[in-house]
Amino acid sequence: MREAEGQRTFTGTGVGRGVVAGPVLRMPEPLPEPSADPFAGDVTLEQARAVAALSATRADLEERARRAGGHAQDVLEAQAVMADDPALAEDVATRIAAGRSAERAVFEALATVQQVLFNLGEPMAARATDVGDVSQRVIARLLDRPVPGPPESDEPFVLVAADLAPADAALLDLDRVLALVTSGGSATSHTAILAREQSLIAVVGVAGAEQFEDGEIVLVDAGAGVVTGSPTKREVRSARSTAAERVRVSPRSPGELADGTPVPLLANLGSVTGAAGALALGAEGVGLFRTELLFLDRAEAPGVAEQADRYGELLAAFPGKRVVVRVFDAGADKPLAFLRPDEAEPNPALGVRGIRALRARDEVLRDQLTALALAQDAHEADLWVMAPMIADLPEAAAFVTLAKRLGLRTVGTMIEVPSSALLAAQILGVADFVSIGTNDLTQYTLAADRLLGPLASYQDPWHPAVLRLVKLVGDAGLASGRSIGVCGEAAADPALAVVLVGLGATSLSVTPAALGDVRSELRRYTLEAARAMAMDALSAASAAEARAAALA
Repeated sequence: MREAEGQRTFTGTGVGRGVVAGPVLRMPEPLPEPSADPFAGDVTLEQARAVAALSATRADLEERARRAGGHAQDVLEAQAVMADDPALAEDVATRIAAGRSAERAVFEALATVQQVLFNLGEPMAARATDVGDVSQRVIARLLDRPVPGPPESDEPFVLVAADLAPADAALLDLDRVLALVTSGGSATSHTAILAREQSLIAVVGVAGAEQFEDGEIVLVDAGAGVVTGSPTKREVRSARSTAAERVRVSPRSPGELADGTPVPLLANLGSVTGAAGALALGAEGVGLFRTELLFLDRAEAPGVAEQADRYGELLAAFPGKRVVVRVFDAGADKPLAFLRPDEAEPNPALGVRGIRALRARDEVLRDQLTALALAQDAHEADLWVMAPMIADLPEAAAFVTLAKRLGLRTVGTMIEVPSSALLAAQILGVADFVSIGTNDLTQYTLAADRLLGPLASYQDPWHPAVLRLVKLVGDAGLASGRSIGVCGEAAADPALAVVLVGLGATSLSVTPAALGDVRSELRRYTLEAARAMAMDALSAASAAEARAAALA
């Protein structure tokens, strides 16, 4: 925090490039912990009351999911499944029978689930926030009280919160919320991703944000990642003027640098429903399609015919364009029942996930690749297929060989593990392309759970260690003539997008709402300038220094 002449300036991670000033409204405090006093009423009626509250919460979350779409829909649907879990209902009923009120039973049952998730470590620990939100919603229904959520106002405001539950972030009144400031979260947190999807100006991970008071005027500069309390009129004008100077280009314009160097801008998608919106925002194709999100609720693996139909719907939406599909990336954060490990894992983030889970169920992988080949042959889109969590050359070669044997034409891998970045030249000897997943690459490089609040400062893809790994991959791509994509959240940071191109990325894939800002930023720099920015960033000692050096 910096203070000058009574002002307070805080820094965090900005989402987007916008600048806005307005009065603060703080997120209401959560409901208090229910009383642990013994319950002496009718147990059967109390159990029925709990079941009704769980059911109503599930229905509400499902409705919010249908209205939200995108990443928010995925998260909200997962929350609805939590509320509808028979094991949870049984646990709550048992606690009521033991003398707990419905409110207390729900609180204790879900608190137990949260603790289990925390003990598992990331990425499962990140879901504890979602569980806590479900608990608050069920308890609010039991108490016949409003569910804690964003404040309402007749006037536009800047929302300040510790963090934002997906159910709240998904349905913010964007006509009233000027910007979002949170003390928790990182560039890859649910809050940041949802803000980016909704084109909402935000700065997350702002230590000290709780000091802002209701009604206080703040200046939120997402491009700089800075929040200033009580700004002067001159500061507001200056910030807005800087934002207005940024070049705006037509969404129909291809991604390219100022010297005409092409940089295809693709979309990250988790469902076919987002295709039309992505195209309207200028997506030149799909750089990451998350196939596991199609089948999160399935107990058994989907058959070849069903999968081929689903993939065909996607390809039909992008005729003649590149569509990069990732095979099932199942893990603790996206559990697929048909790919669940046989034994509990003490650290799922380093366990049987991604290609490891698929190798353990070879028939699932073969069926998926066969379905993708059928869809490829039936449509005009340029289908590329890649595998997640590849660690070395033998894994890459085995996947590429199998995929091509089953009829796929363009096959590659993701670079998410530091070992694969170090061995990129070898991997590109067998793979047609690679795509860098900066979210996992950052967390594994810095040994920091990417969604764990206290470690949010480590989850910064500007860190020189991460950038050096990206450069190794970029150099290998240049030497081999292969395509190097980036599909992690780092590519949605406009300034970092330029640096990534300077490091050797040949295409970028982002959430559709970020396409405009990234497209505009790329147009400001030549390839030579991008490479110079990248070298400046590489010479730094920290993420903050790298950003400052690149933008100096």
